[in-house]
Amino acid sequence: MELVKATGKLQALQGQLNGVLKGKPQVVRLSLVCLLARGHLLIEDVPGVGKTTLALALARSIDCTFQRIQFTSDLMPQDITGVHIYNPKEQQFLFRPGPVFAQVVLADEINRTNPKTQSALLEAMNERHVSVDGKTFRLPEPFMVIATQNPLEHHGTFPLPESQLDRFMLHLSIGYPEARYEKEVLLRQQDFEELERLPPVLEAQEVIELQHLAAETEVEDSLVGYILELLRASRLHPEVRLGASTRAGQNLLRAAKAHALLSGRRFVVPDDIKHTASAVLGHRLVLKAEGGSRKGRALVEELLRSVAVPV
Repeated sequence: MELVKATGKLQALQGQLNGVLKGKPQVVRLSLVCLLARGHLLIEDVPGVGKTTLALALARSIDCTFQRIQFTSDLMPQDITGVHIYNPKEQQFLFRPGPVFAQVVLADEINRTNPKTQSALLEAMNERHVSVDGKTFRLPEPFMVIATQNPLEHHGTFPLPESQLDRFMLHLSIGYPEARYEKEVLLRQQDFEELERLPPVLEAQEVIELQHLAAETEVEDSLVGYILELLRASRLHPEVRLGASTRAGQNLLRAAKAHALLSGRRFVVPDDIKHTASAVLGHRLVLKAEGGSRKGRALVEELLRSVAVPV
């Protein structure tokens, strides 16, 4: 796909999603960065700010299949991945795919289910296939998981450990809209039937082409060095117990490439790294004191101010 055509398609996609999720252009932009970089997204926020709306609108806008999984304490791994069921007519076991076999999967309240079930989803996210009874089944492409969790409710929850948080490329919070946008949302009363009727802006195959285009975006060695300096600085920060890993650096590089493509460029500039670093690195930092992902993002912003930008 040529750059001019890709830029036009992505601008139209951003425009449609901005029309659905009012007043949150940065959330929309970073969600598309995650999609283009073949990553998975974790949204931590209170109920009722548009997490499900964003996931469904994105799936419809790129003409992809969508499944929502409500995570509960009694959810089992096979409820996500699928099971083999015996068919007496054919006298054989047939595989019935679970909801993870969709192109956009909303994992709602992922911290409400047990670690075994969480691991089943996170393994599918990482490997992009599912193994059931010794057989391997590929997941569809493009494939993206958007997981949500409530930061205020802790009773009966199973927080994701650091190793599993690391599987999410970006971590975002949507937040409440500004008064003028909130009034518009109240008056509009958009329902899910309206979201279901959203016209596709891209086809699934076009998304795959754009993902390949993003992966081929050029990055100068000096900018790779800039990312490495950010990683090292995170490990040496006095408030950080465990800094950003090499995988975190890989994710930041992929996100910066996707951000560059979203900006209509085939090359990365320092701003691409700066605009994605907090969402990519913040949730990966293990702090010495309590503070959560919000404190982690603030520390990343501090690192961006202290590490010299290459000329």
